[in-house]
Amino acid sequence: MPNRGSIILFIADGVQGKGVKSLAQLQTGVTVISSGSATCPQILDNNDLSRIVDTSDEWIRTRTGITRRHISASQSLCDLATAAGEKAIANAGLTPPDIDMIILATSTPDDLFGTAPKVQASLGAERAVAFDLTAACSGFVFALNTACQYIRTGVYRRILVIGADCLSRWVDWSDRSTCVLFGDGAGAVVCQASDEGDNILGFEMCSDGRLNHCLNLPFVGQEKKIGSRHRVIQGGYTKITMNGREVYRFAVSKVPEVLEKVLYKADLTPEKIDWLILHQANQRILEAVAERLNIPKWKLIANLNEYGNTSAASIPLALDEAVAKGQIRQGHLIAIAGFGAGLTWGATIFRWGHLSS
Repeated sequence: MPNRGSIILFIADGVQGKGVKSLAQLQTGVTVISSGSATCPQILDNNDLSRIVDTSDEWIRTRTGITRRHISASQSLCDLATAAGEKAIANAGLTPPDIDMIILATSTPDDLFGTAPKVQASLGAERAVAFDLTAACSGFVFALNTACQYIRTGVYRRILVIGADCLSRWVDWSDRSTCVLFGDGAGAVVCQASDEGDNILGFEMCSDGRLNHCLNLPFVGQEKKIGSRHRVIQGGYTKITMNGREVYRFAVSKVPEVLEKVLYKADLTPEKIDWLILHQANQRILEAVAERLNIPKWKLIANLNEYGNTSAASIPLALDEAVAKGQIRQGHLIAIAGFGAGLTWGATIFRWGHLSS
């Protein structure tokens, strides 16, 4: 007998004698059907930075692989996210009212209470529920995996997933160890329900708060008296701080490991992967991960030389550029992995299902 309070679900297929359908059979599949991106016209190159801090183009390029980064002069996060979302929706052959949900992965919202609803209004996606998701540089991977669960359970059919960040707002421009790394941008994809199978083949997400101190943007406050008997802490956020050596060690250890787990879940071997897109943090990290997985460098999609580290935007921005160039085509198997502050990391493998125009 079931315990008191248990919920028992009987699912019949409506035809006597044909048995009961499993939950797996009833789940809706998911496919990623389109992409879009947006960047800022203002460019800060390594020579510009060498006039601001004690560094050089050679020092930055040899240690990071970054040559330039795009930073916002006047664009808000909402502006960038909206532009990327508009392109992804148009590339899917849809209109904004077709979207059921918007998930905005960001650590740099225009409003601490959330920017996704403003993006929803800017897009004219009046039917969509919208919310922010914060997981720093892993944000897009986490948001994509979250969207998939809403679709698989049949709650929503079309979800716009956006990764967008304006890290230039929070960079200490006198700290050469961090100011050379970050840029601003946005990337987006449209996920759609599929009745012909699931193109999201596996995913994994991880966190370890014990390593939070390695990369953070902390709140700092001071005590303020409220009347004669009460106190509160008020203040603001400081600037990005990072232990680069520890983050590098973490990434080259954990990212291959999480990708191996997802490959196992998807019953795939590394050679089956057509393209590997990692969070664009450091060229040496990207190459170290690919080498450990025995994935050739030509399968590694990278654009951090042009944009630097754009946090949650980096994976969808690189994805969209590769699609626009014709590198990624219908049916290609793509492995993505994000890693960063929190510390958080995660990976997803999916088959590209871009709609033909």
